[in-house]
Amino acid sequence: METKSSSSNFIKNVVVEDLAAGRVKEVVTRFPPEPNGYLHIGHAKSICINFELADEFKGRTNLRFDDTNPVKEDTEYVESIKQDVKWLGFEWDGLFFASDYFGEMYERALLLIRKGLAFVDDQTADQIRETRGTLTEPGRESPFRNRSVEENLDLFNRMKAGEFKDGEKVLRAKIDMASPNINLRDPVIYRILHAHHHNTGDRWCIYPMYAFAHPIEDAIEGVTHSICTLEFEDQRPFYDWVVRECEMPYVPRQYEFARLNLSNTVMSKRKLKQLVDEKAVDGWDDPRMPTISGLRRKGYTPEAIRAFCRELGVNKGYGVVDERMLEHFIREDLKLKALRTMAVLDPLKLVITNYPEGQTEWLEAENNSENPEMGHRQIPFSREIYIERDDFMENPPAKYFRLFPGNEVRLKHAYFVKCEEVVKDAGGNVVEIRCTYDPETKSGSGFTGRKVKGTIHWVDASQAVPAEYRLYEPLILDDSEDEDKPFLENLNPNSLTVAHGFVEPGMKEAAGGEKFQFFRHGYFNVDPKDSAPDRIVFNRIVSLKSSFEI
Repeated sequence: METKSSSSNFIKNVVVEDLAAGRVKEVVTRFPPEPNGYLHIGHAKSICINFELADEFKGRTNLRFDDTNPVKEDTEYVESIKQDVKWLGFEWDGLFFASDYFGEMYERALLLIRKGLAFVDDQTADQIRETRGTLTEPGRESPFRNRSVEENLDLFNRMKAGEFKDGEKVLRAKIDMASPNINLRDPVIYRILHAHHHNTGDRWCIYPMYAFAHPIEDAIEGVTHSICTLEFEDQRPFYDWVVRECEMPYVPRQYEFARLNLSNTVMSKRKLKQLVDEKAVDGWDDPRMPTISGLRRKGYTPEAIRAFCRELGVNKGYGVVDERMLEHFIREDLKLKALRTMAVLDPLKLVITNYPEGQTEWLEAENNSENPEMGHRQIPFSREIYIERDDFMENPPAKYFRLFPGNEVRLKHAYFVKCEEVVKDAGGNVVEIRCTYDPETKSGSGFTGRKVKGTIHWVDASQAVPAEYRLYEPLILDDSEDEDKPFLENLNPNSLTVAHGFVEPGMKEAAGGEKFQFFRHGYFNVDPKDSAPDRIVFNRIVSLKSSFEI
């Protein structure tokens, strides 16, 4: 049974103190994604933190789309985000869009202008950037900084009316160009974008900047604890400035935690979109992608992802998490759930010469040796079967305990077989091995004679179901941090290997999303996108073993 972590962290401690002091009556959090891409595993951590924190204190969590940039946003992303949050097991209390508040944001911008705290700037984006200053040098004031309130109101209203082109003018906050915090050096709070918005259509041609919109959204919704990643820590003074100077009736507080960085994994939505746009992967839900939809298609479960996120905890320390930690949690989740069956990925035919021709017998096999409640199944066995090609060697090294000429092994759930003959094609390749079996060694028969050191898996050839197997390795190479190489040159050319083999006949009707443990190969998921009644495709979720320890 899944349990939620009750361990303490610095944000939870703040909540406890706020409730005890009466500063907060009800905990309200929010998950505020920008609908400009699909969610990834890093977002899953934020989702878990926000929803589970509010849930623990019987509060509320809103799902809010920060849709302030119509150029990059799309309803496709909105719908995928909603699906991912629900799939992870969470239900939002309120569903909102930043664009729902554009009218109020506009009024708050007018308030800043009237207070002499915002001005319309005619400088280009490059000119503003050049005069912003550095960490050691103050910025230079815009020549338009001291326009009158009346002129700024007129220009801003004309910006709203669509009189100016994109980039021709912006609205900037008037704070302090000499501030040691560059984010307070008169940041841009509105820009002109003549673009169709997925939610508001063509009603607006000016759009607030994220850093200006976000605190207003939190304040409107009554968010008590605005939780974000550490890259927004330097933005907190501006966040507080906006709430204060826009005279918001409710005052939220921002708290930052360390974002998730996973080894051999791209965590930039811009780069993930590049992979999709340049067709380096099979869409946002490619199983090699760290997107939630990609992990779902690969075969990860929401339970495993939530457990992984809880184990990470909430802290401010930067670090890279070994991807094997995520793999550990899917193994733990599936080990008692998945049907343990047999599949051959690289088939080699084995003929049992002394087995009766035309005869098929049904053998009993446990469905999960660690979970007896999953019961048993019947599997067919006959004269011809398929085994893994690498379970046979004609000239084996020392301590090789699988099949080779003259050696005897156990067929899992079946009999002992001994290799008697090897059949090769004209090129010298092994195409078939011929064995004899001992009928007294049937699995479960109580046989107490000789012992063998090797056990191999197999699939009955007469009833085997053809299957495609997709085997995945990390998409990004270890040297991906090399800034001198273009991003796409760091891709692993061996990130996907496709094999064709067979599975037990009982899996013929396996549905998309069903998960299995294949003996010796690992955990696999029936691909929900490419599998069809006449073509079953398996994605390997993870191998069986790892040296990683929690």
